[in-house]
Amino acid sequence: MTTILGLSGSLRRASYNSGLLRAARDAAPEGVQIVIGSIAEVPLYDGDAEAASGTPPAVKRLTDQLADADGLLLATPEYNNGIPGVFKNAIDWMSRGEGLKLFKGKPVAVMGASPGNFGTTLAQTHWLQVLRTLNTLPWHEGRLMVSRAGDLFDQGGNLTDDKTRQRLADFIGGFAATLR
Repeated sequence: MTTILGLSGSLRRASYNSGLLRAARDAAPEGVQIVIGSIAEVPLYDGDAEAASGTPPAVKRLTDQLADADGLLLATPEYNNGIPGVFKNAIDWMSRGEGLKLFKGKPVAVMGASPGNFGTTLAQTHWLQVLRTLNTLPWHEGRLMVSRAGDLFDQGGNLTDDKTRQRLADFIGGFAATLR
C-alpha cells in the first residue's frame, strides 16, 4: 500500500483546500491511501516553548504521519500572493530537529483551490523554495490549480464539479505512480 500524507493549509471549516484534499483521498487509485493530517492544533513556533516543553503533541502526530508516508500532498490556499502563515508554521515545526530528516528525499506534490482567477499559482510557486530548502523531491510532472472555487464547491467545502474531480483524479494518479 502506498501512503500519502495530505495536509490542507486552511483552518476554515468549509475550506476549498480541505475539500480538495478530501476529494483527492476519494479519488486515490487502488493501492493508494491518502491520510489527511491536521495543522489545526499546531501552535505558533516559539523556540523558548520548544526548549521548555519539547515538541507539541500535534506536531509529533504530523511527524509520525510523515515518517509513515511515501509522499506528501500539500493543498495550499493563497493568501496575499503567498503561502498561508499557519501552513508554513506547521511545516517549520515539523522540520525541527530530527523532523528535518523526514523531508529529505520525500516526494511532494502541491495543489490548491482559490476563489480567484489564478488558482493558487503564486502560492504553489512560493512553496518551491521551501521544498528545496527541506531537500524534498517536488513533483513537477503535474500541477493542479483550481480557479473560481466558489462555483465548484458546495457550502460545506465539498467538491461538486465532475470536470475538476477528473482533473484531480488524474493529478493524484500521476503523483501516486511516481511513488510506486
